Amino acid sequence: MLELDLSADIAALKSTFNEIQAVVDVPALEEEIARLSEQAGAPDLWDDPEQAQKVTSALSHRQSELARVTAVAQRLDDLEVLVELANEMDDEESAAEARTELAALGDVISQLEVQTLLDGEYDDRAAVVTIRSGAGGDDATDFAEMLLRMYLRWAERHKYPVKVMDTSYAEGAGIKSATFEVDAPYAYGTLSVEAGTHRLARISPFGSADKRQTSFAAVEVIPVMEEAQEVEIPETDIRVDVFRSSGPGGQSVNTTDSAVRITHIPTGIVVSMQNEKSQIQNRAAAMRVLQTRLLLLKREEEAAKKKELAGTITASWGDQMRSYFLYGQQLVKDLRTGYEVGNPAPVFDGEIDGFIAAGIRWRKRKDED
Repeated sequence: MLELDLSADIAALKSTFNEIQAVVDVPALEEEIARLSEQAGAPDLWDDPEQAQKVTSALSHRQSELARVTAVAQRLDDLEVLVELANEMDDEESAAEARTELAALGDVISQLEVQTLLDGEYDDRAAVVTIRSGAGGDDATDFAEMLLRMYLRWAERHKYPVKVMDTSYAEGAGIKSATFEVDAPYAYGTLSVEAGTHRLARISPFGSADKRQTSFAAVEVIPVMEEAQEVEIPETDIRVDVFRSSGPGGQSVNTTDSAVRITHIPTGIVVSMQNEKSQIQNRAAAMRVLQTRLLLLKREEEAAKKKELAGTITASWGDQMRSYFLYGQQLVKDLRTGYEVGNPAPVFDGEIDGFIAAGIRWRKRKDED
């Protein structure tokens, strides 16, 4: 006779989930959704397309956040029913399904728990991620493309909407750089711990000497900020270059010079966009990212000045944050948290939640010290 008893495990998950619900404040979230829904239903909403976009985006994010919480609540209830059914029917198949669901729910609730640690000013925003190849020649540009696929697969696993905004292909293998937006609640807070320098060590597939090659790629993560639109950039401070969008190998993929590169002359910040349909759209997208970077730069400078005046300048955590070893002992290791995985293949296929969770918890401890 089957006696499946998961009551203690389910009770532990419910306890953690109740704490998560308290932090999320579901009633307040429902009130905000009702308010945004009323705004979104206004007949004159799209008279101001920019404001309409803000309202509909905020509504979508809040609905998605609530849906994640309510889905977990339903799955916990269903799990209890499944356990009861397995015992009543003496059904080992249902029991196995219940054990699998218990483990899956544990992972989901753990991710939600980590999300409650994201209480930074911009943590709940969407994110714009830029990957740039560093030292290492073809290996570095290939590595940059591997990282791009890793993050896109991660977003796909979570069903997060992604928009690739710009890709600059290398003449040999891989990419020089790529920029994409992840439009999901807490995307910035989640992905911000991925910012820094990533290092790859492997036997190069591009060399003939069969020697180990070390290459680098940089990851930058910024939030999508409404306040950035208030940053005024004089036309005299920017240089706008128009060029033809390109695909792998530098081949033209359209017949018009629609791609746009904006250089902010005072700071040297460069933003390129080429994946929109028109030059006007690419310029607008590039300006939004440039405004965000300038706003963040201004706030970083203000924060650094305050620390200097207070005499409390401390070094931030190092840029080189993760190493990927694809020779000898196969390993991916985070140099800040010590979290590691002995099989790099799933990591490059987007299974990076463990690294992200460890990074978020590590950052929270650093902030509290």
